[in-house]
Amino acid sequence: MTDMADHHHHDDRPTDCEEALAEIYTFLDGELTEAKRTAIASHLEGCNPCVEVFDFEAELRMVISTKATEPVPESLRLRISKTLLSFGGDEATDDDDDRAAF
Repeated sequence: MTDMADHHHHDDRPTDCEEALAEIYTFLDGELTEAKRTAIASHLEGCNPCVEVFDFEAELRMVISTKATEPVPESLRLRISKTLLSFGGDEATDDDDDRAAF
């Protein structure tokens, strides 16, 4: 994340900038609980530095998803799979191919 909002804090809000930015990817992925999503959304409504970070990340995701339309080369898929396995991840499946192609 950027340093822009790292030290910005709202005493009147239950979620501070550090917490909001730490959850920004999970928020964008829609993987937060309803309570956490509501707290982050509320924070973003009142915090300009954090909403700028959010807007940048959301737009970056949109650009990547619309521009990266070519299939992932098999050699790259295998290298990523081996790297994930070295960290204890699961081996790539056919479903992973669909996600990797966006």
